[in-house]
Amino acid sequence: MKYSGKLTKKMRQLWDEAHDFDPSDPMLGLTGKELSGPKLSRRATLRLLAAGGTLTAAHLMPGFSGMAQASGAPGGTLSCGWAGVAEIQTLDPAKIGQVLQFQITSNVLSGLMHIDASLVAQGDLAETWTVSDDGLEYTFKLREGVTFHNGDPFSADDVMYTFERSSNPEISIHSKNLANVEKLEKLGDYEVKFTLKKPQASFLTKTLERASGRAMTIVCKGALEQMGDAQYGLTPVGTGPFKVTEHVLGQGVVLEKFADYYDPERPKLDKVVIKPIDGVEPIAAALEAGDIQYIGGNPLAAQLIDRFKANSDLIVDIKPAPGFQSVWMNPWREPMKVTDFDKPMEELLKDKGFMVRLALAKALDRDTYVKQAHFGYAVPGYGTINPAMAFYYDEAIADKSQQAFDPDGARALLAEAGFPGGKGFPELELITTPAQKRNGLVLANIYKQVLGITVKVVPKEFSVGIQDFNNCEYDMRLGGSGGDYDPDDGIVDWMMTASKFNGRTRDKEKYAFGYFSNAEADGLIEKQSVTAGLEARKALVQEANQITSDRVACGFLYHPVDVQVRHKSVNYPAESRIPGLHDLDRVTLG
Repeated sequence: MKYSGKLTKKMRQLWDEAHDFDPSDPMLGLTGKELSGPKLSRRATLRLLAAGGTLTAAHLMPGFSGMAQASGAPGGTLSCGWAGVAEIQTLDPAKIGQVLQFQITSNVLSGLMHIDASLVAQGDLAETWTVSDDGLEYTFKLREGVTFHNGDPFSADDVMYTFERSSNPEISIHSKNLANVEKLEKLGDYEVKFTLKKPQASFLTKTLERASGRAMTIVCKGALEQMGDAQYGLTPVGTGPFKVTEHVLGQGVVLEKFADYYDPERPKLDKVVIKPIDGVEPIAAALEAGDIQYIGGNPLAAQLIDRFKANSDLIVDIKPAPGFQSVWMNPWREPMKVTDFDKPMEELLKDKGFMVRLALAKALDRDTYVKQAHFGYAVPGYGTINPAMAFYYDEAIADKSQQAFDPDGARALLAEAGFPGGKGFPELELITTPAQKRNGLVLANIYKQVLGITVKVVPKEFSVGIQDFNNCEYDMRLGGSGGDYDPDDGIVDWMMTASKFNGRTRDKEKYAFGYFSNAEADGLIEKQSVTAGLEARKALVQEANQITSDRVACGFLYHPVDVQVRHKSVNYPAESRIPGLHDLDRVTLG
């Protein structure tokens, strides 16, 4: 792969060397030494960035590290508003199903690994690690002298306990993330070895990473046994830079500096106060009045971005976001009912319920939606694989997908299903959060203009709307995912019959599956997750993504951008600027 832009001779050499590997080689041409910790070599880092499709010319600049120390004196309290949510329900990594939750736990709980600003996994509680030549054995030397917030010492026993707990599907919604682990062995008080069934391209980032991975975010056995699961979900005990000192549902979370954190230079702040704030205007008013200095949580309402950019007291930093948003259609409700997505496509196209689903998907004028609902700050979407996964992202899917905007085709399908011009079509309810109400109204207007049907927007607090979604008790819902750094985050977590978000709490006797089920997609998704060859994995990922798009698992709508907004007094170093996360341990005020 040759870079077509302007590079110096040395930068071009680095670019070509980074891409010079055999795609079928699970080690990417790297030696075990190069993949070992405590830090990845520059060559290994560039190779991993190239393999993931995220290498840019900026990474090749002389002296580039992606790291800049925050200026300002240590100490002080940072006040944060967590957008688009009325309460932060749980901080137990086994139960976390929202980005806004693991944004907080990434400051409280540690993992063996943690991604850096380049989305490359680096050591956290793993001090060093080695990988076998066949890519099946990962041996980790753990940090010694680390303590949990309650004073319990950290050791290999905590890794073993976390693995046992997270592997149990009755406890953890992320248990499938560990399905490729053949066994985990304790080699000593501070050494463990994972043996995989097959080489796994995403093991360090997807499975062992402390935030988005969640499956192996390290929990404290002593605290869990003493507190119980419910209290641990409110005030989890970890080994991270901050400890939870207060968590009141509906009011917020207070984090305080953990003085015994393994890195004595962090955290810089004494305290972080996190307030859930639902609604567009309330969070804007809180920031502009100085009640909060920083915004985290759900994606910021797009209508606020230009307003904040015009405020000289604020800093607005925009990057590609790892996620997707969709219009979900309940396949168990008329007139969208489809009880068998496995039928050959030609048969599905004769099914009236599928005709309606496809009509609703084809009617999505995504360009208009992005302009009106997001003021241009989003990317039209046709699948779960987002542009931030550059290597795996299929730029041609917009033209290939059955969901491509086609108003005439949408109207023809609706007419063939028995609703010419929308006549006789029942009024459907579209669930949104209160902050998404405006976006829902934009969608409703598009459907009215294109299909002549009425969609009623029903704002519900997130916890209520997600419960309806998980129970399969809804008509339509606007929602999706964030923090998706690897294809597994999109297709494994969302597009398989057994995906953790696919009607998880539904009545299984009443509903055979949640919002989607396709055996061919399941097979491809399972295969790609253990395929080490990058080109081969990419082909499987894109094929599965195409199937879920063509068979209308949902009406894929857009990929968001990651917008960080803070007061100019908040010094946020580039080292901590990880899309989808808000790691506050290096932040200072001044």
